[in-house]
Amino acid sequence: MIWHCIRFTLKPDVSEADKAAGLARMGEHITAIPSITARVVGPEFGGEFDYGAVTVLEDIEAYEAYMNHPAHLAMDRIGLPLVDKFVSCDITDDPDPEIGEKIADVHRRRFENVPDVAELVSGLSEYTGSSAPGKHRN
Repeated sequence: MIWHCIRFTLKPDVSEADKAAGLARMGEHITAIPSITARVVGPEFGGEFDYGAVTVLEDIEAYEAYMNHPAHLAMDRIGLPLVDKFVSCDITDDPDPEIGEKIADVHRRRFENVPDVAELVSGLSEYTGSSAPGKHRN
C-alpha cells in the first residue's frame, strides 16, 4: 500500500467562498478516482498547514493511475492557483527497495507530460516532498 499525503496552506487573499468551493471540488474530484482505496480531505490540526489529504493506493500502478487521472489533473488545475505552501510525502509498506525511485519516476513523467501542471507547481511559494519537481527522495 502507498499512503500519499499532502498538506497545504492557501494564499492569504483567497476568499472564504473560493476556499469552500475549492475544497468541495477537491472532495468531488478525489472521490471520482477509482484507483483510490481510501481517502480523507480536511483541515489540519496541530500542524503548520491549513488543510491536508491522504489517499491510499494499492500499489505503484494504482499510484500512477491516480496521479494521471483526469480528475486529479483537474483538481491540480483548480486548486494549485489557490495554494501558497504545499508539501507531500508517501508512506509505504511495499518491500521493493526501488519503490521511492518508482514514485519519483511517476512524478517526473507526469511533470514532463503535463507541463501546465508543472508550471502551476513552479509558481507556488513553497513546494517540497515526494512530488516536487527535480526531487528523487527526501
